[in-house]
Amino acid sequence: MAGDTVLAVLLGLVDMLLFVADGFAEMPELPPWYVAVPVNIAMVTPLVFRRKSPLWSAYAVLVISIVHATLLLGIGSVAGLAMSIYSVVVYAGRRQGLVFVGAVVVASAVQLALEETDELVISVLFLAFGIALCWTLGEFVGARRAYDVEVEARLHLLETERDQATRIAVAEERGRIARELHDVVAHAVSVMVVQADGASYAIQSNPELAQRALQTISETGRGALGELRRLLDVLRSDDADGEPRVPQPDAHALADLAERMRAAGVPVELETDELGDLPAGVSLGVYRIVQESLTNTLKHAGRGATASVRVHRTGDLIEVLVSDDGAGRVPQLIAAGRRDQRLPGGNGLIGMRERANVYGGTLEVGPAPGGGWQVRAALPVRLTS
Repeated sequence: MAGDTVLAVLLGLVDMLLFVADGFAEMPELPPWYVAVPVNIAMVTPLVFRRKSPLWSAYAVLVISIVHATLLLGIGSVAGLAMSIYSVVVYAGRRQGLVFVGAVVVASAVQLALEETDELVISVLFLAFGIALCWTLGEFVGARRAYDVEVEARLHLLETERDQATRIAVAEERGRIARELHDVVAHAVSVMVVQADGASYAIQSNPELAQRALQTISETGRGALGELRRLLDVLRSDDADGEPRVPQPDAHALADLAERMRAAGVPVELETDELGDLPAGVSLGVYRIVQESLTNTLKHAGRGATASVRVHRTGDLIEVLVSDDGAGRVPQLIAAGRRDQRLPGGNGLIGMRERANVYGGTLEVGPAPGGGWQVRAALPVRLTS
């Protein structure tokens, strides 16, 4: 409005200077100053609001311009109508612009008919040229404004999508950390609970066995605390020093995992091929799937159960088969229609299934054909050059 105010004041000053010049020329049709000055001020005042209220301003200019042009007070009426046509097209749209142009044409036609001028053709051509020029300028600027608005809207949409992608990435990372915490805590706590139960039974009759159980509890707890510290360090720090900050066991650590399970009381038969250099994510996924499967065996297979782990590589495919021969609570739970971690949909199996899906693999979980329970996974290997 500041720029439009300056423009209106300049247009009003031009009309006042023309009025003064006509006064010195002693034109007989010149109105008195107390009529000319208010009309000139009223002529330019609506132009101040031509952007904020384009329709109200335009029709006010049209009404006052009839009086202004009849009194021959200068160029304010012509310039005001031109600016109004331009403003309506730009800020109100084509439909409102057509209506206003129609009103201008009707008012001009009536005025020309009443004046009975000899230069009718020139006046009509001048009117048509002025309207066409103002409309063309309005169309160009209006299109530019619409383009700017569309670009701004798209930028806002991109910012929103970027923020949404950031939130999704944060949620995925939290889910990944939650799965890691579940794997670490569930495995370690299950081993510790089983060992603690065994130590409580053997502490009187077999102190050496109880001592070994307590040692296993201590080692398992220390290992779990170390992994938990590194996981929590990811949440506390954003520093990137090039060192792994999350637990990074891989398929080559399966022998240590099997040994810990044997110490916990579950005989594990391990059979692996030469796996070579696997991608870190695939190798971690193989380890976690085996870890979760053996943890479920420890928790649910029952006393005297044994487990078998077979990891084979065929070309670019890693096949994992973990089975046990325990009965546990699975048949009873299936018969009762209840769910357990060993049943599809449990939290542990959801984590395994997600790990397999991330790398384009498959996971099959269920009772083994000869009894017991088995987990079968297949992960494609994507070798990097």
